[in-house]
Amino acid sequence: MNQDLTKLLQSWPYQVGQVMARRFKGRDGLQKIQLRVDLGVLQMNAEGRPDGKRPMGHESWFDFYQTRLAEHLLAKGAPEGFSLGPEECAKLQQECIQFHHRYICLFQLEDFESVERDAERNLEVFEFVAEHAGTEDLAWSLLQFVPQLLLMRTRARGMATLKGGVFEHALGHIQEGISELERFYTENERLDLMEASPELGSLREWLGQVRNRRPLSEKEKLEKDLAEAIRMEDYERAAKVRDQIRKLQASES
Repeated sequence: MNQDLTKLLQSWPYQVGQVMARRFKGRDGLQKIQLRVDLGVLQMNAEGRPDGKRPMGHESWFDFYQTRLAEHLLAKGAPEGFSLGPEECAKLQQECIQFHHRYICLFQLEDFESVERDAERNLEVFEFVAEHAGTEDLAWSLLQFVPQLLLMRTRARGMATLKGGVFEHALGHIQEGISELERFYTENERLDLMEASPELGSLREWLGQVRNRRPLSEKEKLEKDLAEAIRMEDYERAAKVRDQIRKLQASES
């Protein structure tokens, strides 16, 4: 078997600054995702744990530690005495990075539902660690990635609704994402990070862009026409537009 990947890499050249991903069915019949990076190609499963491994016979390390917690609760009746140390947190963090690579690819492939699935999964891991990590520093080692995760989940939700042309719902998702980020920084007493948050800056900028792209409603168009008529001192036109607005308001009430 020829292990040289030169031909594969030459047929799919890397482009700086672009997320290059593709999806296909593997020889095992499972959906695969490939991510082109500067030094080669990353390949992962599209479902389940990205690398396809089953640590300790479980679907993931997260599933394994959840099972251990359930066993502890069954034996002790309370979570006291159960904690995650540096080794456990490191395993969970490395596993989350795999899911991070995948949802970045899924976003590029416009599979926004799966992006949200993987983002929600990692959020559950972070909440689990926040509750059971042995120290605050260990908890923050994973919690520090929450802003990036909330950004991706918000973008996935927003893009999914924009594809359907539902601008109002997209605006709602973006505003909700901004509120979630602000709440995260506040609850974790990281107001210094909130002021310079690139994730917040990105969502606020996107909110403005979507607002500018949103088609005007019939009422908004009439109100814009009215303002223009008044500016031009075309009072006859202004009176007609006012009548149209009143009729529209009456039909809506």
